[in-house]
Amino acid sequence: MDGIRRWARRAGLTSPSLGHRHGADHLDDLLHWCTTAGITRVTVFVCSTENLGARDADEVAFLRTLMQELADKVRDEPTPRWRLHLAGQPDALPAQTAAALKAAVSATRTCTTGNHLTLAIGYGGRQELLDAMRNLLLERAADGSTLEQVAHNFTAADIAEHLYTAGQPEPDLIIRTSGEQRLSNFLLWQSAYSELYFCDAYWPAFREVDFLRALRSYAGRQRRYGR
Repeated sequence: MDGIRRWARRAGLTSPSLGHRHGADHLDDLLHWCTTAGITRVTVFVCSTENLGARDADEVAFLRTLMQELADKVRDEPTPRWRLHLAGQPDALPAQTAAALKAAVSATRTCTTGNHLTLAIGYGGRQELLDAMRNLLLERAADGSTLEQVAHNFTAADIAEHLYTAGQPEPDLIIRTSGEQRLSNFLLWQSAYSELYFCDAYWPAFREVDFLRALRSYAGRQRRYGR
């Protein structure tokens, strides 16, 4: 969800936080479009580890408030429409925000719609790979394996099983708004064979027609998975 701050400036808003508010509200529209299109797996890049460390303190505080509000909204739905997952380091957030996000994850475990929504919060693809490798080595060490044994038996599946998104399918299509044409540390491992689509619209101005154009582009491609 890129281009929120630039959209806010162009709209003449007095604070980028107002753009973040529009951007967060727009997520409901996206999920409705996905439901209509029969898409049951959605991952949204909410904020990166760099965002949390580099932005103005007031803006970061507002982002945390939005995250908590979103978590409370998901948690309090009488009948959850989406089962919530987290990717990243929510424990790097203030305890109250992290607790709200984890409570929302717990509250939606009984969701029966088959819809899965992953929020990438405090996420970084390189950090994810570091954590996966670290946890894998610690796990093998606890089992009594030597480093030589780990290296000899090491597979790509071992890494996948220790990612933040373990157990979830890799993305078929990645859409980035705002005209930027890069992944920016997003799902580096999982996106190896994903189709990429770049849209010039800023996230708050991303329309259903833009979404449908992305799906149409994807439908017209021949996926080769590196072959």
